[in-house]
Amino acid sequence: MWAATGPALEAYSKHPVVKKANDPGQVMTVSEFLAQVRRIVVDYVVGRVLSGDGTSSAEEAAGDRLDELTAYYLLHRHDFGMDEAPAGACILYAISCGVSDRELAGTWDLIGFTKRKTAEDEEDAEMGGRGDAEMADEEADPDVEEDSGSKVKLKTWAQRKGSTLGYEAPSGKPVPLIDRVHCLMHLWKAGDLHKVDDYLDGNGLRRQELFKRLLQSLIELSPHGSEERSLLESISNHVQAKGAVDDRQLVIAPGG
Repeated sequence: MWAATGPALEAYSKHPVVKKANDPGQVMTVSEFLAQVRRIVVDYVVGRVLSGDGTSSAEEAAGDRLDELTAYYLLHRHDFGMDEAPAGACILYAISCGVSDRELAGTWDLIGFTKRKTAEDEEDAEMGGRGDAEMADEEADPDVEEDSGSKVKLKTWAQRKGSTLGYEAPSGKPVPLIDRVHCLMHLWKAGDLHKVDDYLDGNGLRRQELFKRLLQSLIELSPHGSEERSLLESISNHVQAKGAVDDRQLVIAPGG
């Protein structure tokens, strides 16, 4: 991903000034240019993850652009799974997607930071110097991310239990697709198909191809035999089955 910035800057640097085609007279700064390059690369990589066969083009991915939060989730999940990941790499992914690691942790409750254990920590643990509560507080400390040795983990769908998850987003922003998926997983597990259908129809998800592709990608990234995979497969099958029925009704209805 980051190897793409070199050739891009080479093209940018050939010209003394780079102006914006859609805003005559305005100059594109280096930081703006790099932000665009990173997003193009992210769209390309995410497109390959969504396609599953590595044949998706950058143009196709950009045409069905995922929101920043869902793009980050897919990149992180694809490369690191649900295991601990180096904070530095995750920060770079976040920047490429147009969000910050602090937003991912605090605003969106999508990731958590854990501090790497030092030799002193190991010794304290062996001697019983700190209790479980203190260790838990340390793991939940949002300032731990500033430590170069910290690790990052994605939060599971079950850990994301906010009452507004999938219904509202901070500061009036659009609700990310990954939040909608996790919301549906909670509704499905609760066994209320009426609420599941209301949510799907109310948000126009049945006919949203990007949503269906995201579901399939998450299924493939989930461990076989896990509750997560089972829920995602059930939701995907339900969307496809109900969608097929609705399509037939649209063809047959009015007039019979």
